[in-house]
Amino acid sequence: MKPTEIPQPKLPVICPSCRHALTVSALTCNHCSTGISGNYDIPVFLQLTQEEQDFVMQFFLSSGSLKQMAQHMGVSYPTVRNRLDDIIEKVKHSDKTKK
Repeated sequence: MKPTEIPQPKLPVICPSCRHALTVSALTCNHCSTGISGNYDIPVFLQLTQEEQDFVMQFFLSSGSLKQMAQHMGVSYPTVRNRLDDIIEKVKHSDKTKK
């Protein structure tokens, strides 16, 4: 994030009371006020921390080039590889807990 950017509030994914996963129960159109309710899982990408989301977005924008990401971030290739591996494990774990 650039210093002049105001951070957007992140969608909460963990209950502050019991620490279990939250689900989305309502969606509303800001244009016409149509509402949809149900019980929907939060997408895995949104369950990642803001830092992890930024990393994945940078990975996407660099066409998956870890070498390019390492140069952009000013860190070593193994550091970038380890961060990616950590995120992959987190996503795999998240996917297993939903089944």
